[in-house]
Amino acid sequence: MTDSAAHRGPHGTVSGVTATAIVIADMVGVGVFTSLGFQVSDLKSGFALMLLWLIGGIIAICGAVCYAELATMLPRSSGEYNFLRQIYHPAFGFVAGWLSATVGFSAPIALAAMAFGGYFRSVLPGAPPLLLGLAAIWLAALVQLCGVRAGGLFHNLWTALKLALIVAFIIGGFVYGDSQAIAFAPGPGDFRLVASAPFAISLVFVMYSYSGWNAATYIAGELRDPARNLPRALFAGTAIVIVLYVLLNAVFLTSTPMAELAGQIDVAVVSGRHLFGEWGGRFVGAVISLGLISSISAMTWIGPRVTMTMGEDMPVLRLFSRKSRHGVPAVAIIFQLLVSNLLLLTGSFEKVLDFIQFSLMFCSFFTVAGVIKMRMTQPNLPRPYRAWGYPITPLIFLAMTLFVMYYLAVSRPLEALAGVGIMLAGLLLYYGSQLLSNVRPGGISQTVRIKVDGLDRA
Repeated sequence: MTDSAAHRGPHGTVSGVTATAIVIADMVGVGVFTSLGFQVSDLKSGFALMLLWLIGGIIAICGAVCYAELATMLPRSSGEYNFLRQIYHPAFGFVAGWLSATVGFSAPIALAAMAFGGYFRSVLPGAPPLLLGLAAIWLAALVQLCGVRAGGLFHNLWTALKLALIVAFIIGGFVYGDSQAIAFAPGPGDFRLVASAPFAISLVFVMYSYSGWNAATYIAGELRDPARNLPRALFAGTAIVIVLYVLLNAVFLTSTPMAELAGQIDVAVVSGRHLFGEWGGRFVGAVISLGLISSISAMTWIGPRVTMTMGEDMPVLRLFSRKSRHGVPAVAIIFQLLVSNLLLLTGSFEKVLDFIQFSLMFCSFFTVAGVIKMRMTQPNLPRPYRAWGYPITPLIFLAMTLFVMYYLAVSRPLEALAGVGIMLAGLLLYYGSQLLSNVRPGGISQTVRIKVDGLDRA
């Protein structure tokens, strides 16, 4: 029996539609509604700006097809924790799981909750953002504690509402917007601009806006027919988001003068006001705030699955593997809820996000590199899905991720070093926990060897 097969969990509880909704909801956060204001300050070309979002989407698709191969080959919930543990070493998997279980999901949840509170003031002026954010986090956690069926229904309804509102805004922007003097076809000097430093720097933030394309891999063990539904969810969810991102930015650029967008952090609200007046700005604020509910829901769903799976593997974390009568990892959900609340109340989530960006990309880099490693070392391992475009797709993802990691290390060395420090702390915790679990009354426990279809791991 494989390591994956031994711990797959309740199969058939999550449909392909819900998995796709999780990918979409996790990807579409505040990034696409804010990034353009910084990009237009240095990039005045419509072609270059649109190319940014297309390239970011291509990178996300390349990552998605690689993760799909690994997730169908090793179908167990928890994403990078599962992949790195089985491909390289349990310690490497623990480091990825340590990041995800502690702040990797909690910090983005806190950021989304604070943004929800801020944007919802367009609907309820004077409402306290902090209390609204806390309410959103608690609502998502309580729904998830009610079980997968209730969580799936809640999540799908909010994601459908998010998509409907975004599509309505896009259609309204193209129909009623004042056409601006901007061309999306390449012009003189555009290709030189694409090779410039401002374009490269802008691409870093675009890639961050696309993060979340791997969301369905965190619930791979709970998917109905994962060999078919998981690749479809990753690809379809990412493809839908690419179309939305390109059209949204096209609406922003064609409806609002660049001078009004430059340097603005809330470009969507600015564009909404330019299109439809003050009520248009309020509508866009409502779109963003209501859409963030599904983002919080997605991260509240998938994050605890990492902690749960770690608890299944490690005796010292066994508490987190416990499930409620509704079949959900209740202790892990409550733990993530408390960490998210702490980060939100202390306002430390922005610093945490700065520190962990390098670490998260580091784990994603080696996960995709694992596709190449497994093709070379385990060519006969069953692969229900094989990454489309191999080896070009993983190489594109690896090259671009390495570039972004280099940029982060050069431009923000302290944050990158802090990220490395967090990973080293996880490594120390792993070996410390191994010592604790091995020292038991009556002697030292036996080493358990797990055979993964010919892949041995201690």
